Parts: sequence; structure tokens; C-alpha cells
Amino acid sequence: MRRTIYTAEHESFREAFRAFLDREAVPNVEKWEQAGTPDRDFIVKAAENGYLGFEFDPRYGGLGIDDFRYNAVMTEEVVASGMAGDTFSMQNDIIVPYFRDFATDEQRDRWLPDFTSGRAVTALGMTEPGAGSDLAGITTSGRLDGDHLVINGQKTFITSGATCDLAIVLVRTGERNGRGTTFVVVEHGTPGFERGRAMHKIGRKAQDTAELFFTDCRVPLVNIVGEPGRGLSTAIRNLPRERLSIALSGVASARHAIDLALQHTRDREAFGARLADLQAVRIALAEMHTDTLVLQSYVDRCVEALNQGDLSADEAAGAKYQATELQWTVLDRVLQLFGGYGYMEEYPIARMWRDARIQRIYGGANEVMKDLVGRTLVGS
Repeated sequence: MRRTIYTAEHESFREAFRAFLDREAVPNVEKWEQAGTPDRDFIVKAAENGYLGFEFDPRYGGLGIDDFRYNAVMTEEVVASGMAGDTFSMQNDIIVPYFRDFATDEQRDRWLPDFTSGRAVTALGMTEPGAGSDLAGITTSGRLDGDHLVINGQKTFITSGATCDLAIVLVRTGERNGRGTTFVVVEHGTPGFERGRAMHKIGRKAQDTAELFFTDCRVPLVNIVGEPGRGLSTAIRNLPRERLSIALSGVASARHAIDLALQHTRDREAFGARLADLQAVRIALAEMHTDTLVLQSYVDRCVEALNQGDLSADEAAGAKYQATELQWTVLDRVLQLFGGYGYMEEYPIARMWRDARIQRIYGGANEVMKDLVGRTLVGS
């Protein structure tokens, strides 16, 4: 079934971006997995080719593109290329709206040229050891002291946390009877701010994930992003886009795994015939193929809704949990079709399988996503 979401311009962009990945990323996958992070020169090259912060105004080094379909193309090609890491989804899909929609002109002048040139990698510090999907439970504090906030606390599971130059941090500032929270940008090198070591994870080993520590960290008030005391409202506004990004990755991963399965079952013989000639295998392929096509249509519609400004929180949450559940089901079934080879690191399905497990957890655990959809339905 032909998808109708993309234009010829999107497909031309796809070809150029995939060529860039094949040239600059694919040969380095193993090296980045061992290092735990992509090379900085790769990020700079991506920026030089217009692949970072392209939504920003050209005065800041962007291209002024306001079309999430380009983000979707990048997500699909990152998955299809086998590149490990979350560089593009984190910087373009998750970080960009905070600067684009909530930063002041002075803040954009300070930070965006480094962002769009690849000189500054940005992290989003929300999750804490005692507050994962429940952001209302954060305890990292930001105490007002003259023209500064004094930050104390800890963030955990922060993508790009070990290598970030800027961290957009959600802190509790106590407005509205103690419930108020605020986003503030903390720059690497600020006294009292420490980036932790990269954590040892099951998967996504080429993407650094770390803790962030704040000890009497003094940050000027001019680094506050958005309205003070309304940080959770800012986060809630951006979460549908983040969750749609995860959904796009999930569906793309399922599609790519099916392509790998088709190639393998056509080439592999067992019991005197191709695996693809076994009825049980064909049924499995048919189920995965059809389920993925159906979900792809919904996710594509969500992309269109985001572009139109009317993607709701429950629609994005539904896409996120359904896509990542399907991704896991498909990858696990495809690995089974590969047999023992599927468990070997030399085969792409092995890396895809281990990298996929986190998808049902980050961006809001799937149980939380289902509850969000349920609460929307019953009006609670």
C-alpha cells in the first residue's frame, strides 16, 4: 500500500540524508558502540549538512523548515541504516521546541548558533531517581537567590547527559503552594553542575545516558526558559511530539525487521525447502506485515495532525504505546525466525532487538500511556 504522506521534496531529502548516513555513520557503528557515543565530528558534519535545528530561523543557522515530515524521514532512515543512537531524534524532535517556542530572542542569540553548528549538544533533564514517568514528583530544587537560581538535586537516565554542553533542567521552584516547576538551561562548566559517567545499558550502547548532579549550582535567572512556575505545562505541551517521535521509530523498526525477515526466509533453507515456503512462516510474515501497515497509517495521520497543530496528548500516547508494543512483538518474532543466528551480534536483528526494549519505557512508560488514553476517554 503506497503511503501518501510524503512529497517528492521529502523523498529527495530522504535520499540525501541516507547517503549522508551511509557515508558518515554506518562505517562507525561498531566504534560508537564501543565508545558509548557518536563522534563529535559526526555531529558537526550533520550540522554542516543542515540536519540539526533546521526548524530554526536562518538567522540562527537553521533553514526555517516547519514540517515534521522531515523529522519523520530522518527517523525512518536512521532506523533503516542501522545507525545506533538518538542524536537526531533527541536534538531535533525533543529539544528544538523548547528553544523555538519558549526561549527569548536573547537566549536564542546565545545558544542557537552553537546548536545549529553542532558545537553544542543539548540534554533534557527531567527524570529523577524517584520520579520517572511521574514528573510531578520531581524534587530537584531551584531556590531564588537574587538574580540567580540555586539548584540542588539529581537527574537520571538523561540522553546525552555525559557529553552535553547545555542541559534544559526541570526544577521545583515552589510557586502555587509548592507545586511550581521551572525549566532552566545549565551550561557545562557552571560551578556545582557535574555530568555523570555514561551508564552501562542493555541496549542503545552508542548513545550516552548519564546522571546529572547539582550542588549549590548558581544559574542566572536569564537562563530560565518559558514561564517560571509553569514548567510542567511546558513539558506537557511538548510531550506529544516526543511520543510521536518514538512511535515513528517503533513502526520504522518493525518495517525494517520485516524486510530482514523476508530476505532471510527466502535465502535460508530448512527441511529441504526455503523457510519462506513453510506455511507457519508465511502466516507469521503476513500477520506482522499487515499489523505494521495498519499502525503505519495511524502514525502517519498523527504526523499530519502535528503539522496542523491539533495532535492531542491521548492520540500521541496511543501511537507511542501501540507502536512500541508492536515493535517489540515483531522484533522478537523476527529474531525467532533467524534462529540461533538472530542471537549473534553480527546480525542486525540482534542489535535491533536489544535496542528496542527501552522504547516501552522512556517517553512515558506504556502503562502510563494507556492510563492517559483511558482517563481521556472517561473524562477523569
